[in-house]
Amino acid sequence: MKIAVICYASIGGSGIVATELAKCLAARGHEIHLVSREQPFRLGDDQPGVVFHRVITPSYPLFREPQYVLSLSTKIIELARAVDLDIIHAHYAIPHAAAAYLARQVLAGTGQSPVPRIVTTLHGTDITLVGSDPSYAETIGFCIDRSDGVTAVSESLKADTYKGLPVRTDIRVIPNFLDCSLHHRVETGDLRARLAGPNRAIVMHVSNYRPVKRIDALVEVFARIRKSVPATLVMVGDGPDLPHGLALARDLGVADDVKAVGEQGDVRSFLSVADLFLLPSATESFGLAALEAMACEVPVIASHVGGLPEVIESGVSGYLHPPDDLDGMAASGVALLSDDELHRRIAAAGQQVVRGRYCADRIVPLYERFYEEVLSRRQAGLPEA
Repeated sequence: MKIAVICYASIGGSGIVATELAKCLAARGHEIHLVSREQPFRLGDDQPGVVFHRVITPSYPLFREPQYVLSLSTKIIELARAVDLDIIHAHYAIPHAAAAYLARQVLAGTGQSPVPRIVTTLHGTDITLVGSDPSYAETIGFCIDRSDGVTAVSESLKADTYKGLPVRTDIRVIPNFLDCSLHHRVETGDLRARLAGPNRAIVMHVSNYRPVKRIDALVEVFARIRKSVPATLVMVGDGPDLPHGLALARDLGVADDVKAVGEQGDVRSFLSVADLFLLPSATESFGLAALEAMACEVPVIASHVGGLPEVIESGVSGYLHPPDDLDGMAASGVALLSDDELHRRIAAAGQQVVRGRYCADRIVPLYERFYEEVLSRRQAGLPEA
């Protein structure tokens, strides 16, 4: 199949999953065209079978904001005409589903036949925070409904979509995944020694540091853990709320025990030296960062929200607490860092969940079959959506 994958280039979960899917599909023999404003964070310079197409959005004094939807739609149109695309796979509803729909309408209106089919994958905040805003809801709901196939990364997100948007189409749940041949604990040389002193636990958080990640709660939970266990908090990634988190660490007197290391291309190495992963988010439609930690045998303590209960069984493969139960999160952290047997049991169970349910060789074929199902409607002569 010839597939255009449309995604954001940032370190957020939607861009990571879209990029990993593109790479896995290319490895399985498909022709993949990755379309974004910038080269995605997880896309290397040499990825056989994946062609990157940069969207250039010109600026004009008449427009206060760059017209990215129009530029993206035009890029999709050009690509569809050049390579006869089968599938346009839009990751994150806003604005990618809208741009894909507009591109397909232009293609159909100018006589292209057959036009590519649209698959839209819903990832989370595109629905729960942004898409449900009255300024966007009706338009984005319309574009989702006009997709030929729609997937969501969790049952929780599927329910939230029906609740928050005027969407009637069937939504297929296909969860996020990892390349399990790569995502596992690895040797890291002296990285642990460089991050923390001897006999200190490493508590880790990886995110884009947006308000939904609740960085203040992260630092407060760590400060509570630090009262009982010598530990260092390692903050991987970057984003607007990171400075606030570092300021709070100073206010709480734990700044010397907090290290911000910025964006890292090889998150696996950092997770491989971690003893505990904290994810006290306000909402997580899936929790890809938690999955990556579990794959590297790092016990996860997270909020009991969104799709996280679909991934973590509290007390078995990690710990879940109500978002406001910071004391409970800290108590679970102290227990894990103080009891080697408990730590080994939770870490092993978490890794087993990943390997049993979320490896690429299990999930990527679900996308292939979904594409084939969508294309079969075209071959059967059904009308365009």
